[in-house]
Amino acid sequence: MKNDNIKRFKSVLYGTLIGLLVGFFISIFRILIEFLSGILLKISMYANHNLLSLVLLIFINLTFAIITYQLILSNSDIKGSGIPQVEGQLAGEIDYKWLPVFVKKFIGGVLSISSGLFLGREGPSIQLGATLAQGTAKLTHKIGVDRKIMISGGAAAGLSAAFNAPIASTLFVLEEIYHNFSTLVWTVALSAAVASNFISTAIFGKTPVLHMQYFHVIPLHIYPYLIGLGIFLGTFGKLYEFFTINISKWYSKIEFLPRWIFTIVPFVLVIPIEMFVPKASGGGSTLVLMIAKQSPAISILFFYFLLRFIFSTISYGTGTPGGIFLPMLSLGAILGALYAKALIHFNLMPSYLFINFIIVSMSAYFACISKSPFTAILLITEMVGSLQNLMALSFVTLVAYVVSDLMNSKPIYDEMLNNLLRPQKQSDLGGLFTINYSVFVGCKIDGKMVKNVPWPSDTILSSIDRNDKKIIPNGSTIIKAGDNLKISTNYNNRGYVHSLMSKLVTNN
Repeated sequence: MKNDNIKRFKSVLYGTLIGLLVGFFISIFRILIEFLSGILLKISMYANHNLLSLVLLIFINLTFAIITYQLILSNSDIKGSGIPQVEGQLAGEIDYKWLPVFVKKFIGGVLSISSGLFLGREGPSIQLGATLAQGTAKLTHKIGVDRKIMISGGAAAGLSAAFNAPIASTLFVLEEIYHNFSTLVWTVALSAAVASNFISTAIFGKTPVLHMQYFHVIPLHIYPYLIGLGIFLGTFGKLYEFFTINISKWYSKIEFLPRWIFTIVPFVLVIPIEMFVPKASGGGSTLVLMIAKQSPAISILFFYFLLRFIFSTISYGTGTPGGIFLPMLSLGAILGALYAKALIHFNLMPSYLFINFIIVSMSAYFACISKSPFTAILLITEMVGSLQNLMALSFVTLVAYVVSDLMNSKPIYDEMLNNLLRPQKQSDLGGLFTINYSVFVGCKIDGKMVKNVPWPSDTILSSIDRNDKKIIPNGSTIIKAGDNLKISTNYNNRGYVHSLMSKLVTNN
């Protein structure tokens, strides 16, 4: 037990080290994005009535597009959000050299996001943080499970620095990326997230990213309308998932156009958006705050929704480095505003609850797409900076989550990972490789004896971690929910094993 306590203490130290490192670099990442986007927005303002400014803006965006395309061409691991790559790395299905990915993702993310594309900084921040942690693990000679835990901490630190939300960042890693609530994982993730948040708060201040002032909570007699809101958001969440997952497949079917065209198109299309509706460009945080403050008309809100829905899928479908966290939150906010406006129009609720509906809708929309409800609830709570809406927020999030489940929605980042991977085949090549799996309540092997489980071929169940105790299993050992299984196989067999084990230990 004493050795376990010392190990946990060391994990806090490693997590803090990773968090400070990641917090520093992600803060630079944020500063560069804000600096460049500020310059481009000023140029776009002049471009309305100055031809030279318009030519300069086109030149800059085309240059950014060409550089970004070359970066993607040289290393496909920097494409898109980066969260699926981190998930694949922790699952043992993807691996890459950390330094080239970090440098190219950093540059590509800055150019793509600052140009005004409807992309968020959070996905790249997570991959950048995980990649820095991977480099730290290499320098400190950490391998296997220890290396994965450090990568998890780096991912949490990246999201924490991007949004100033350390608790939600920790939970996101546990709930969405790592799928494991082991003590060492959350200890490293939390210490890294807190340390990273300390750095970003020192640089950007304590004001929450989506801070909104409101003075009322949603009363209980309004809750029946929240059920309708959850159904509304769950339905549109399924629509967003469908388009975002399939847009790249649709691009690939257009064979008569060269690939570089698809990267350049969004960089060109964003120019008129920056010129005429600049608040609608970028990740969407500016638009959300503007809507909450000004309460636009339904027609304007509908226009914003169509614009952001279409262009965010176009932006992401090209593989350009950038995340979908903020785009999802902004779409949720717009849908919540539309629903609230309709209720207010028919005198079904008072207008002062308009902001409340925006807040709860962001959480619900994110949860039904990512399938991470606890992360969504905590993320919005930290980003807004208030606990007042917690009950209503949880209620709508649950309804939207259930609706998306009934519509057979899958976690969007898992779907993105599946698109990245080729079908896995069994292999008996490579050195020994260990993979960890947490047993979910109600999964296929919950309550079964080891000898009755259809284990993948060429694997060994080497040990079971249960309540801080290590069990060496035999055929009669009963597997229980919450167990952490250590599966050993050949390195080249890891993808095949993971694809089968995921079906056994989860209840999706």
